[in-house]
Amino acid sequence: MLVVGGHVSPYARKVLVALAIKGVEHEIDPIVPFYGNAQFSQVSPLRRIPVLIDGDLVLNDSTAIAEYIDERWPEPPLMPRSPADRARARWLEEFADTRLGDLIIWRLFFAKLVRPRVYKREPDLDAIAHVTRHLLPEALDWIETQAPASDFLFGHVCIADISYAGFFRNALLAGFAIDAARWPRTAAWIARVEAIPAFAASIAIEQVLFSVPAVERRAALARLGMKVSAVSYGDRVPQASIMLDEAPLEPS
Repeated sequence: MLVVGGHVSPYARKVLVALAIKGVEHEIDPIVPFYGNAQFSQVSPLRRIPVLIDGDLVLNDSTAIAEYIDERWPEPPLMPRSPADRARARWLEEFADTRLGDLIIWRLFFAKLVRPRVYKREPDLDAIAHVTRHLLPEALDWIETQAPASDFLFGHVCIADISYAGFFRNALLAGFAIDAARWPRTAAWIARVEAIPAFAASIAIEQVLFSVPAVERRAALARLGMKVSAVSYGDRVPQASIMLDEAPLEPS
């Protein structure tokens, strides 16, 4: 089994933490999607991560992959049991993947860190400030009403819990921390998720990946003793994104 994508991505992290909780052995190809090669488009037509390759099965989309993992390896469960709770879990995860994906990944993390590093374009500091001062706090106001007072969303850690914690790790990497005085339930809940051994281990891996260039990530994971794939879907130069109006600047 191969996972294409690394722990810095909240979508890939969701899958990698799920596999760790289940104890499923797998290899990893920790590419950044903007550095995907031509073969990457064959397994990921949207050129996004994660991708799960399990024999002849190729899956895209973190939610589909996480549910496949939970159904193939039922214990410990990562979805609630009752139909009503499962439906609510999917909705809460969708809010994270869609709204927090837009705010934290594209408008904050990508805009502040990826665009300058990969595409050599200056960040729009006013737009980023609007996200951190207004849009993200508005989202957190709603999340605070949904966050559990104790434990996790459905009594045991679920995919939705992992999803929210993953997004807020990227927010922290981009300089935004949850204000525990303003959003105490959310801050405490995310801290509980981060303390789960599988998620805590992902933070240590994330820190290593975040500290090295994309082309050095495979070697960095190998030094940690992780099973890195023999062949990679990554390239050494960034590519234009079909999901964004971005392309690398030509060398001057």
